[in-house]
Amino acid sequence: MNTGVPDPSDYPSDDTPSETLSHVPVLSAEVLAALEPAPGKILVDGTLGGAGHTRLLLAAGATVYGIDQDPFALARAREAGLDGLHLLEGNYRDMQTLLAGAGVNAVDGILLDIGVSSFQLDDGGRGFSYHTEAPLDMRMSQSGESAADVVNTYPEEDIASIIYEFGEDRLSRRIARGIVYAREKAPIETTVELADIIKRAYPGFSKGIHPARRTFQALRIYVNDELGALRDGLTAAEGLLKPGGRLAVISFHSLEDRIVKRFLLGSSSLRPLTKRPEIASEVEQESNPRARSAKLRSAEKLGEQG
Repeated sequence: MNTGVPDPSDYPSDDTPSETLSHVPVLSAEVLAALEPAPGKILVDGTLGGAGHTRLLLAAGATVYGIDQDPFALARAREAGLDGLHLLEGNYRDMQTLLAGAGVNAVDGILLDIGVSSFQLDDGGRGFSYHTEAPLDMRMSQSGESAADVVNTYPEEDIASIIYEFGEDRLSRRIARGIVYAREKAPIETTVELADIIKRAYPGFSKGIHPARRTFQALRIYVNDELGALRDGLTAAEGLLKPGGRLAVISFHSLEDRIVKRFLLGSSSLRPLTKRPEIASEVEQESNPRARSAKLRSAEKLGEQG
């Protein structure tokens, strides 16, 4: 783990006002080039979200199995009535089981677009953004422990560890101390309450990247076990791909990218398609702020193709 102060560009941000956040999928051309969708191919979008990438894969003639643990994302996709799309509710870490339940045991390509979606950031009631007053939730699946449970019940040392490990914030102990001090007076229930507590832990802060950014990221990753899901999902994808099948993974910060890089380099059955991760062009970064921190790594499954 990087013990220095992280580069802010490593982090997906909700500092951009929601009305300017684009729902256009990032690195679309690069994803299409990596997965090579075509009629007759079976592909998996393990992180369906707003179905932006899926629409492009379907338009190329592929059949797509879209997985998401967010019931709201599945409802939107269901309402869209996209031909060739099969919806599966669950976490992509369980994709082998989910696909087997649908009668599919091998696929031609898998896409993983990691992290929080623009739709989730824009939904003020989900608690992902520190800009909008909302219950402190952050659960993608709407089940299990919420961020409020963590900040109100965990020991100070554990809260500091979560903020440091998943947010890489050098002031993690000071932030955790402020959280525990505040909750002794009253439970911390909203996003803005927590953001204000964090801001007070940063002496002299006036403008720039909000200091709550890293803590909110850390809580979201922890509550949803995002890094554990990524590790499991990569292993599941490796087993699900046919020989010659392609895997494409989009990450948005160094913690995720490091896991993907190490997995691909350590795999005996996956061959990376590029030496370095692909990043968005300057034109895309300008038109779609979410693309600025996106990195795409892709690989091909080795073995004889039938």
